[in-house]
Amino acid sequence: MTERFYPIGVAGVPWGEAERTAWRAQHPKRRSHADDVVARVAALADRYDVVDYGALEYGDDRYPLQALKSRPWNPSLPIVVVTGGVHGYETSGVQGALQFIEQHGAEHADRLNLLVVPCVSPWGYERINRWTHEALDPNRSFKAGGEATESVAVMKMVSSLLGRVLLHIDLHETTDTDETEFRPAVAARDGKTYTPGTIPDGFYLVDDSVAPQPAFQAAIIAAVSPITHIAPADENGEMIGSKVVALGVIEYPVKSLGLCAGMTSARFTTTTEVYPDSLGVTAEVCNAAQVAAVRAAIAFALDDDSV
Repeated sequence: MTERFYPIGVAGVPWGEAERTAWRAQHPKRRSHADDVVARVAALADRYDVVDYGALEYGDDRYPLQALKSRPWNPSLPIVVVTGGVHGYETSGVQGALQFIEQHGAEHADRLNLLVVPCVSPWGYERINRWTHEALDPNRSFKAGGEATESVAVMKMVSSLLGRVLLHIDLHETTDTDETEFRPAVAARDGKTYTPGTIPDGFYLVDDSVAPQPAFQAAIIAAVSPITHIAPADENGEMIGSKVVALGVIEYPVKSLGLCAGMTSARFTTTTEVYPDSLGVTAEVCNAAQVAAVRAAIAFALDDDSV
């Protein structure tokens, strides 16, 4: 008999709707998307176009899906896409994206078009949870046949931009709850055995293994390292089961996995992973690291000789 390791469901048996309903009951609202995100987007409407690209309705909850877009939009310029809040519990992804566009969005206005999606998963943001209302990981749905409504909506919005996106940076966090909550939850949901792992202690990046850009990743690591420490490799030379290919960098086949960073087919892509649970790392540090990563990524991409 498989040992029970999660409070919902029967060990070894994939969840049905009853288990998903029980799981949702464990995750009430803990903060406000309207106050933390929608209000800040509205405050930027005098400088950027607000793109309403859809809405989510889950029971009595309704969430506008919004992005911010350069004004004016110049079709002759390359496009930079910044996404945050793909996983709603990764707070600095949301707050870092907003802080970047509030403070630095106009830095290269004559050289690029900017599209910022600050909170892909507002239901998860309010509940500080990785998954969507349907207990899906949205960062596996950015591909044909993707099941997460949140991911499909973003893909539809950017579909007309494909082929013109120079840079896409997706802002994430890796927290201790990945190990204490979300990895056990996904194993329980899928009827699988939970195998304990470890959490990298520090900031790191995920490059695209199909089209790696090592110098680009290194420039971001260099910009972030004065702000927060970079995660070292474990005793196997890995982080989260993947080989560390350079200081603070691992690689995934982002497009085939359905990760957000792969949806635009941009030349330069990366996924940031801030670590907020280390001693002395504050929310302000995490947000600053995200902002530094975005700024360094843009500077590198714009200065590349082939652009």
